[in-house]
Amino acid sequence: MILELAEIRIKPGQQAEFDAAIQHGLTTVISKAKGFLGSSVHKGIESPERYVLQIRWATIEDHNVGFRESPAFAEWRAIVGPFFASPPLVEHFDLVQKSD
Repeated sequence: MILELAEIRIKPGQQAEFDAAIQHGLTTVISKAKGFLGSSVHKGIESPERYVLQIRWATIEDHNVGFRESPAFAEWRAIVGPFFASPPLVEHFDLVQKSD
């Protein structure tokens, strides 16, 4: 399992609209991608224009090739991209330890 972590900064005053857009994009586009295992979105308390998107993928190729090189990526960006104040910072992580 690979964790994709995206730090997203949106334009001020658009939180409610972005909340709806990101949920729509996740449920209608990303959740249908091969290798998608789940996601979560967190909104900043001190910085309400800052979001952290976590997506779990079966492999890094499922994200970087299967999703990002597909028409679905353009569809996803059309939904959420208009809200971005700057390009998201995206990195991938391997699980080292987990506790419940």
